[in-house]
Amino acid sequence: MSRPTLLLVHGAWHGSWCWEPLTAVLHADGWEVRTVDLPSAGREAGVQDDARVVLQEVARIDGPVVVVAHSYGGVPVTQAVAEAPNVVHIVYLAAYQLEVGENLLGRHGAPTPSNPDGFQAVPDQPVPLFYADAPTADAEAAAARLVPQSTRSFSETVTAAAWHTIPSTYVVCEQDQALPPQLQEELATRAGTVHRMASSHSPFLSMPGRFAALLTKIASEPAR
Repeated sequence: MSRPTLLLVHGAWHGSWCWEPLTAVLHADGWEVRTVDLPSAGREAGVQDDARVVLQEVARIDGPVVVVAHSYGGVPVTQAVAEAPNVVHIVYLAAYQLEVGENLLGRHGAPTPSNPDGFQAVPDQPVPLFYADAPTADAEAAAARLVPQSTRSFSETVTAAAWHTIPSTYVVCEQDQALPPQLQEELATRAGTVHRMASSHSPFLSMPGRFAALLTKIASEPAR
């Protein structure tokens, strides 16, 4: 069977640029890789807007697709790919594997704002939060590219949960300072398979070779 295409979906405040180190490793190994830019990073867009972008990109791909969702990216991926017949696996990388009716804020015990307009500013000290184990120059360069995130994307609820019908794998980042590992472990109970990495929130930047090896192993195995 031919290899699936890997579709990489970034998290909040980020863009497709964050995948560049990982993409370089995957391309060198012969993998076809696609990325998207979610409109909620930098624009007042919500989960449904992001989900449409993901679904449109999946529809452009011929053949099977493995979707890799990082952090907030798990929310629109969960929403979108329930409608995508060529998606064969979802990989949640320190990501929000939500159930129908849940939103990101709720998973942290935070209330849904009555007015979801506006933006969530780039967090203070993003380097230790997102890239604690990445080379300093790479971490600082990535932090400089972060943009405000739409509040609506954190407050909109999921109305479909693709992981009920599509096999999924959860990758727990055990040294994560952004999404607590305990919460990741709770979310990971919804996945068919769980892997763990001794990394901070962004192993695609801090250890792209090791994460690429894990990702290609997942994508090459029979779906569960």
